[in-house]
Amino acid sequence: MLILDEEAVRELLRMEELIPAMEQALSDLSSGKVVQPVRTMVPVAEHEGFLGLMAAYAGALGVKLVAFYPNNTGVPTHHAVIQLFTPETGEPLALLDGRLITEERTAAVSAVATKHLARPDAAVLALIGSGVQARSHLKALPLVREFREVRVWSPRHAAEFARELGVRAMSSAEEAVRGADVIVTATSSQTPVLRGAWLSPGAHINAVGWRSSASRELDDEVLRRARLYVESREAAEKESADVRVGEVVAELGEVVAGTKPGRQSADEITVFKSLGQAVEDVVSGDLVYRKALQTGRR
Repeated sequence: MLILDEEAVRELLRMEELIPAMEQALSDLSSGKVVQPVRTMVPVAEHEGFLGLMAAYAGALGVKLVAFYPNNTGVPTHHAVIQLFTPETGEPLALLDGRLITEERTAAVSAVATKHLARPDAAVLALIGSGVQARSHLKALPLVREFREVRVWSPRHAAEFARELGVRAMSSAEEAVRGADVIVTATSSQTPVLRGAWLSPGAHINAVGWRSSASRELDDEVLRRARLYVESREAAEKESADVRVGEVVAELGEVVAGTKPGRQSADEITVFKSLGQAVEDVVSGDLVYRKALQTGRR
């Protein structure tokens, strides 16, 4: 069985290849080609953490185990492993570190949403949050839109993030969002960080932050004004408090496949609520595994 640690995954995983792989995976999920139960979450209440189990069969067969501890300091909030199996016999194929894959595939899926839902002339990107997801989205989204300005706001590290990555630090979330064409909310907040009153006509939002059945990154006004898209209706209805307020227009994979419409006017506001799906992890892991074989790793 091949074992790939995070550094090996980093060497092999390329965002330019991951985005189209996620696009196909989402299309397959929405068209019924993927076998995927809703994730199982095991609370670790005394340590304020969770352990998630996410399995899928999409040609590739695998499972991700992910530990999420949102209050971690000094170590990542997410830790994960992805196990791949041979579909024909069930034999273990590879064990991959899944932390970086989770980080990168989340941004790649947002890039798919931005490609299909954001205005073609989108030029201003606002990042709410300055952690690993803000960083990965800053890598992914410019591959599908040409931004002339990137803004960032977070309660603590926006200035440091801006200096390192050459973007503009803003003094508030509102200042970052007003006039932005594409907005990413990537926070651990359990209460809304984005208000509908701040949004310009035609804005697109990728909401990817802290997820629980009760937490919210978007206020009611965002969801009243916007057309809402998700990866999986079944998962979103179970796991997302935002979806309980808004009405899902379509799964993103349906838009990719052309069976449901995406953006229909320059002025409408669109929201992609990202929850993360097992098929994304399994397909990403399989992509890394196949590249490892091509490069002669054993």
